[in-house]
Amino acid sequence: MPAIPILMPQLGESIAEATIVSFLVQPGDLVEADQDIIEVETNKATMNVTSPCRGRVSRFIARLNESYPVGAVLGEIEATVEEAARFGLDAPAPKLANDTEQLRADRLAPGAPTDRREVKPTVRGLPVPVHAAGASYLSPRLKARMQELGLHAADLAGIAGSGAGGRVTIQDFEKYIANLEQHKLTQASSMRVAVADAMRRSWTRPLATVGLPVYLDALFAHRKQVQPKPGPALYALRALAIALAENSAPAGRLVGNKIVHPSSIDIGVAVEAEDGVLVPVIRNADRKRLLDLVELYNRLIELADQRRLPADATGGSIATVTNFGTFGLTWATPIPLPEQTLVLGLGAARKAPRWDEAAGQFLPALEANLTLSFDHRVLDGGAAGRLLTRVAQLLQQPDLL
Repeated sequence: MPAIPILMPQLGESIAEATIVSFLVQPGDLVEADQDIIEVETNKATMNVTSPCRGRVSRFIARLNESYPVGAVLGEIEATVEEAARFGLDAPAPKLANDTEQLRADRLAPGAPTDRREVKPTVRGLPVPVHAAGASYLSPRLKARMQELGLHAADLAGIAGSGAGGRVTIQDFEKYIANLEQHKLTQASSMRVAVADAMRRSWTRPLATVGLPVYLDALFAHRKQVQPKPGPALYALRALAIALAENSAPAGRLVGNKIVHPSSIDIGVAVEAEDGVLVPVIRNADRKRLLDLVELYNRLIELADQRRLPADATGGSIATVTNFGTFGLTWATPIPLPEQTLVLGLGAARKAPRWDEAAGQFLPALEANLTLSFDHRVLDGGAAGRLLTRVAQLLQQPDLL
């Protein structure tokens, strides 16, 4: 019977590898086509690998808690010739070792072919704090050493260079690494590493933030009257979607000397997850009214909390909304994702005096700070201010959302 390989699939855009979490079936079990058979974890979510066809699981060569790249062979399924041909899987399967020990021996044998591709960790070595200015010139020797440890130029910000012009020498680098080894070290999670890498790439751009206070009394009054009840972040997301539908240019991305305009208003919302942040995306957020989005929004938040977001619910958004007010913060300067130009932030609401013209006196009102962080290459303070003002207007007219 043909031995059909179980391959690590492409689980999402920019995802190159995944870690084996659990086996949902055992060798000898009969499985159907597209049945979930292996649970894996990427730096974004926990997902499942499915069976390529109907048959009997003959073996798994993948091991728990190890990472494998896209396309790696994780195991085999014995299928009939007809079943394999029906799914276009009748090509000869790659030769696999008889057992784990033989596989390891084959890999170590000089000149032996490799059955399983080894995955180098995304980041090896030490997480480095940021304290100093860092280096402007890196020698080839230092670059090679950094590559060996999986470090980036930004990680040198914690080193005071002793070379000419403050340059970090290889001796400075080795001394710093040796000093870090004397401290308590913990392994950064895959999500923490992914967030760090995204923020490092985001910070290569000139970013700026504008902000203004907004009164939310109308928003909270509206929320009391409707069912299901939208969260404040969903109000902000819908207001931003409408504002960008009116003029999407502020959400464009600068690539070379061209502005790439968005083809749809897909907006993400930042969700705190264990040791990181996930950003589920609501597609075409300008085309559905607020109350029609509540169920979808709540489901995406729940899936993000479980780290089980489907691939089509992440990536590809043009802006993000973050409700940092849930942490009691009144002001913050969030950083847009590398592929985005904008991030809208909503602070905690507090009672503040508001002048009432009709009453001729100050009256208490719920006030929160609204911030917009943006790529300064794409838009300036004036354009950012106009967009933020429009969002604030819409938040004070929740019936329009």
